[in-house]
Amino acid sequence: MPVIAVLIPSDTSSPERMPPGLDAFEGRAEVRITDPDGLPQALEGADALFLWDFFSEAVESAWPHADRLQWIHVAAAGVDKLMFDELAASQVTVTNAQGFFDRPIAEFVLGAVLAQAKEFALSHRYRTERRWVHRETRRIQGQRAMIIGTGAIGRETARLLRAVGMEVRGVGRTARREDPDFGDVVSSEELAEHAGWADHLINAAPLTPQTAGLISAEILAAMNPEAHLVNIGRGESVDEPALIEALQTGGIGFASLDVFAEEPLPQDSALWDLDNVLISPHMSGDVVGWSAALAEQFVENAERWLAGETLNNIVDKDRGYVPRH
Repeated sequence: MPVIAVLIPSDTSSPERMPPGLDAFEGRAEVRITDPDGLPQALEGADALFLWDFFSEAVESAWPHADRLQWIHVAAAGVDKLMFDELAASQVTVTNAQGFFDRPIAEFVLGAVLAQAKEFALSHRYRTERRWVHRETRRIQGQRAMIIGTGAIGRETARLLRAVGMEVRGVGRTARREDPDFGDVVSSEELAEHAGWADHLINAAPLTPQTAGLISAEILAAMNPEAHLVNIGRGESVDEPALIEALQTGGIGFASLDVFAEEPLPQDSALWDLDNVLISPHMSGDVVGWSAALAEQFVENAERWLAGETLNNIVDKDRGYVPRH
């Protein structure tokens, strides 16, 4: 009988600590549920691993015990917390939760764009101060959005922003024209030359060696001083000290940040004190029903695995994401 290990968080107070639907494997597979401390023992003889605790870095330390592992499924779109060298070089197949988060994150980006253009944060501040301050806000129709990352999340974001009348371009590994969703795609190596075009620079890229630190001091300096940075990719893609300086000195106008280099964001971070920053606690894709949907996605893929069929959402371990075909 095949063995499926399921890694759950150590936090016993978490309402989503246990994935639903695992009873579907009763009589067909042994399911071993463990927290990070018990993972080494749970991996011995296990054929598959379901990372419900998707930000855990426990797999690397437990890796010597993975003596029979064939497949790892991560209940998240990003796999950067998982992809250590030994796994990347192994024959173990990795799959992720691509597809579920696309629309919720795209809606979050649209909300952030609207909130910045319509000054919702400032309206809230004036309300708390009981101040009636009339002003004019910007329309988003005709504004320009440049989306870093041309994968599924970036594409859904591009489609949604186009639907409200925004002009969109993409940033990817290679430049191209006449993309169905992005129109023009510029090379990430040439981002500094094009960043000034955008009213909204949106990072939707997975964390890879190529995207780590991509939004550097040079890129921030090239942006329009009134521009808006939205980061729903990974915090490590942005030079955070350079971003803080740009926000403090007027280098850029506003930042909507759902991800950070260190999470939770440290209490002493200067970002907390800036009025031109929206801070969101890594929740852009976490809509009502997300836990059940992610568990169902794993169960469907596990049914394919048990039947010997090709798995969905196979990650290219060298690139760090699911290639678009």
